[in-house]
Amino acid sequence: MTMKPPKWGNSHTEEKNLVKGLPSHLRGAKVVDKAIKELFQLEFLTRLKKTGEWHVSLNPRKKEEIYQFLRLPPRM
Repeated sequence: MTMKPPKWGNSHTEEKNLVKGLPSHLRGAKVVDKAIKELFQLEFLTRLKKTGEWHVSLNPRKKEEIYQFLRLPPRM
């Protein structure tokens, strides 16, 4: 699940775009749906209704935790 460039806070994308960066054999897989639900539960992803569609973004309040989860050096 990649969003390039990353969508933090007010920068968002339609929810259906979350899986576009995945290999085709994973799109629609139950494991992917479960992972997305877990990201919402961890509050790493936020959801809001825009233009009649659900949009998502990375939670800027969880930025440090997200980078730790991904084992990446923190970026501010």
